[in-house]
Amino acid sequence: MTPNSLTIAEARDALRKGELTAVDLTMACLTAMDAGDPLNAFVHKTPDIALDQARAADARLAAGDAPAMCGIPLGIKDLFCTRGVPSQAASNILKGFRPEYESTVTANLFGAGAVMLGKLNMDEFAMGSSNETSCYGPAVNPWKVDDRQLTAGGSSGGSAAAVAGGLCLAATGTDTGGSIRQPAAFTGIVGLKPTYGRVSRWGTIAFASSLDQAGPMTRTVRDAAIMLQAMAGHDPKDSTSADIPLPDFEAALTGDIRGKTVGIPREYRMEGMPAEIEALWQKGAGMLRDAGARIVDISLPHTKYALPAYYVIAPAEASSNLARYDGVRYGHRAALAAGDGITEMYEKTRAEGFGKEVQRRVMIGTYVLSAGFYDAYYNRARKIRALIKRDFDQVFAQGVDVILTPATPSAAFGLGEMAHADPVQMYLNDVFTVTVNLAGLPGIAVPAGLDAKGLPLGLQLIGRPWDEAGLLDHAHVLERAAGFVSKPEKWW
Repeated sequence: MTPNSLTIAEARDALRKGELTAVDLTMACLTAMDAGDPLNAFVHKTPDIALDQARAADARLAAGDAPAMCGIPLGIKDLFCTRGVPSQAASNILKGFRPEYESTVTANLFGAGAVMLGKLNMDEFAMGSSNETSCYGPAVNPWKVDDRQLTAGGSSGGSAAAVAGGLCLAATGTDTGGSIRQPAAFTGIVGLKPTYGRVSRWGTIAFASSLDQAGPMTRTVRDAAIMLQAMAGHDPKDSTSADIPLPDFEAALTGDIRGKTVGIPREYRMEGMPAEIEALWQKGAGMLRDAGARIVDISLPHTKYALPAYYVIAPAEASSNLARYDGVRYGHRAALAAGDGITEMYEKTRAEGFGKEVQRRVMIGTYVLSAGFYDAYYNRARKIRALIKRDFDQVFAQGVDVILTPATPSAAFGLGEMAHADPVQMYLNDVFTVTVNLAGLPGIAVPAGLDAKGLPLGLQLIGRPWDEAGLLDHAHVLERAAGFVSKPEKWW
């Protein structure tokens, strides 16, 4: 087994026992990263930083005071500001931007001794479900079953491809409507979106501030627990960061869910859902039942309004957040003709710098926030959001511990297959995931099986607010019962 295919837990134990050095582990990942260029996962490589951090990690390991993430090589999504390293949210408008500061998430990880191999591909400003809106071109799924190249999902497609392809041990992702969980499901890895406010958003380039949440993308549930521990925590620099103590997430993995209650929402049985996904969902419920949990049917009646509400609220916040990219302070500025004024500078800069999907969402967002339409769209969407949250609150108040749903409505699709379809077809990819962001809840995607073609399918568990520990424990049981060990055949 090559060092780059270890889990975080395995690598941690090998590093602490001295069977492996952080430098050796990092070198193995750097080699795999370079060989993985056809996946287009890493878009800014930082081998010098990685080796410096690895040497520092070895010194800490030798001194015997190394935290769990010490010496673990990671990929960092291009949405996190990393000091002195290009951080451009996969957008041409931020070309050349090298922040003078470090995001709280990366600072926490580096403080815990983690190693940064480089920055990872993603959809532009995290807007997309297939990584095809990126200025770097699409990330490619390491899974291949025919001559097509498949999407690794989005927006954290580079993160998913890098972890599934063995280029790094784990990666950071962000999730605004499913952008950690959907790519994780498409690539056969674990993706955890924590409770809103559990992980600081400071220094993470914003898409929709009331929905965005960073989380770990890993090979196993245990790894997700270990990495969340290092990422999370209260941050006074983020006004939405919660000052709530962090439990020991790894210690919470008891594997015992006897007497727990798992809810199955009837509204998630979508028309046209592939039979394989329905069958996997039933199988997942059976696995949790066999482990001693009680399975109950529940109702989340406002689910059907979730996608429309999300695609009003998220673009509204995006149009406001992206107003700062105007060619004045940093990032791209268009070349101007004689006689062009400030209006022309804004128009040309934004037209050149933003891709089509970002332009579409900024226009939708500006429209729903405009004077005549604010109440008809934005305010109505906010009311629906409150009702969706109430649906979940009522279910949890009735004693449900976690909710089990599919993670995605399909397995990974081919690159280019959806690009020319109606954008709404692409938005439907988020049908099982957006409710979790609207309600601010924790959710996790766990690989649970393969479809008939041999592509991974994931199941999603949704937890109570702030109960990532309980959520991870249920996910651990599901992971163990599903016994998903398939890996993509190396073709790159």
